[in-house]
Amino acid sequence: MKVLGIDPGSRCCGFGVVEDAGGTRVRHLAHGVLEVGAADAIEERLRALHEGLSRELLRHRPQFVALEDVFHAKNARSALVLGQARGVAILAAAQAGVPVRSFAPSVIKQAVTGTGRAEKQQVGRMVAVVLGIPLPGRLDASDALAAAICGLLRAGDPEVAVAHPRSDWRAALARRFAK
Repeated sequence: MKVLGIDPGSRCCGFGVVEDAGGTRVRHLAHGVLEVGAADAIEERLRALHEGLSRELLRHRPQFVALEDVFHAKNARSALVLGQARGVAILAAAQAGVPVRSFAPSVIKQAVTGTGRAEKQQVGRMVAVVLGIPLPGRLDASDALAAAICGLLRAGDPEVAVAHPRSDWRAALARRFAK
């Protein structure tokens, strides 16, 4: 099973792809950060984010997307913008026919570090250890990998069990970008 984790943001969005390597082992496949112009209008940033996430969905063909729930923001405007970026991520997955599973930040931290109150740097270090890779340069990428690891480890839980994709998402994305 392959999982694409997303750490949504309106200026940069982390993504990470992992797959089941047997037992409780997890294999790293890819990670990165989609950066959109911070000076651009919000609609342009969201469009660029949608295109980038759609490309990654087509490239990696995951069985599902693991997404961190929004739990707080510095202010109402930040929460609104983060919600818009999260909505774009959900839309890209839905258009690709890929199910989305959301996890509370504490659940993701618990899955990776053993404690739901871990700091971002601790999560990044544990992601590197679990996957046997160098520490990702950006916390956005390590947070996305942590979401993907959590999703993979919890894929068998009845409350987050993943249904089969609703459509041929590869063909849907190919049609979308053929225009």
